[in-house]
Amino acid sequence: MTSTTLISSVLSSSIFPTEYRSWVRVPATSIPGGSNVRVVKQRRLKIIAKSLDLPLLPFSMSEVLVPTESKTLHLYEARYLALLEESMKRKNNMFVHFILDPISISEKATEASFAARYGCLVLIENVERLDIGALVSIRGAGRVKISRFLGADPYLSGEVRPIQDRFNYESSNEITSEISNLKESIKNLNSLEIKLKAPEDSLLQTRLLNSLKWAEDEPPEECEESFFPSLQERLSFAALQPVSGSTQSELSRLQQEKLKAMDIKDTMERLKLSMGLIKENISSIAAKLAIQSLDIR
Repeated sequence: MTSTTLISSVLSSSIFPTEYRSWVRVPATSIPGGSNVRVVKQRRLKIIAKSLDLPLLPFSMSEVLVPTESKTLHLYEARYLALLEESMKRKNNMFVHFILDPISISEKATEASFAARYGCLVLIENVERLDIGALVSIRGAGRVKISRFLGADPYLSGEVRPIQDRFNYESSNEITSEISNLKESIKNLNSLEIKLKAPEDSLLQTRLLNSLKWAEDEPPEECEESFFPSLQERLSFAALQPVSGSTQSELSRLQQEKLKAMDIKDTMERLKLSMGLIKENISSIAAKLAIQSLDIR
């Protein structure tokens, strides 16, 4: 049975709701504690894994997650709380966030079919137990490909393999220079965002700076080395975060850029994409600050 066929059968079975997003909600609020990220320096694991068997959590095309990005999920159905417990107790706080992309097999097909795309290995950073379910803060660690599905009861699980950029030694100096410019631009944009927020209780760290700081840190001890991208690759994803005051069209544009970034296999190409996005955001925030200073409503 192919992966696509299995997903299609799972979606149409009794164990999977008709609207698969009904069992997970993503609050619009930012991840708490963004300014209090604990920096931990640890040695990388020496054992390199070619594949991992992990729980899989599907989302729609509008919710792609990229490495370095953080997100808070509200999990409340029993099967996905079971996924959470499995990830925490036996999978080193890891599972896979992936996209279910609707595809058309034929005009005569009577059931919807889906392809598994844009897999991202995530690390569970914090869990807050609620009366109903739990709020789970996760962090994208690295891209993965789902090689095969292993089960669907009580949740999807599968074998995944790492996806990483091809490293071009000839462009290493150019990459170093571009990364330096990107980091400086992210910090400048962070400063503008803080001014735009205005309230005195605003955090001094935006999601952009939060991702940048995480990308620069050493890999967590529980993360298999082969699944953790290089520093350069991590930094190339850090700019792909929503900024303060983003319009719906700007958020939609960001989603498209994130999809492009996940497909790119060259670090330099992604760095240029990220730099272009940062420059646009700086111009947009600067314009909004100018309007704010004039008190225009």
